[in-house]
Amino acid sequence: MPVESGLTHFDAAGEAHMVDVGAKDETRRIAVARGSIAMLEPTLALIREGRAKKGDVLGVARIAAIQGAKRTADLIPLCHPLALTCVAVEFEIDEALPGVHCEVRVETVGRTGVEMEALTAVQIGLLTIYDMCKAVDRGMTINNVKVLEKHGGKSGDWVAQR
Repeated sequence: MPVESGLTHFDAAGEAHMVDVGAKDETRRIAVARGSIAMLEPTLALIREGRAKKGDVLGVARIAAIQGAKRTADLIPLCHPLALTCVAVEFEIDEALPGVHCEVRVETVGRTGVEMEALTAVQIGLLTIYDMCKAVDRGMTINNVKVLEKHGGKSGDWVAQR
């Protein structure tokens, strides 16, 4: 039973615990998250033109983001391990930023949502871009990582005001 604060990861005594989702219905769960990495224009040119010394930056970052979604329960202590049915990762080069936007859609059929998996995937994808380009641009910044929408479950649909 959660404490009066409404935070579900604490029991009545205020101790952290993994939420019991056993009585919840299995439903299709979807979450979409997005974030950005800002960088110097020459760094973006290396990515765009495929000239980074470590290889295909966005290709590697896509695989890393997928792996991040799959490993979320290993990284966030109170997350449930989930059988994901889909992880879709899209990168958008933004010349005006300059930088790259990462958007991830995660899906499952289960008893709990996939917001944490989507957020983790975005962060890992962006961190991979940083890792692959840090030799030429240590000043890159990761920004605006957030859930854009979630669908399914008892609480239904939620869409952020963009």
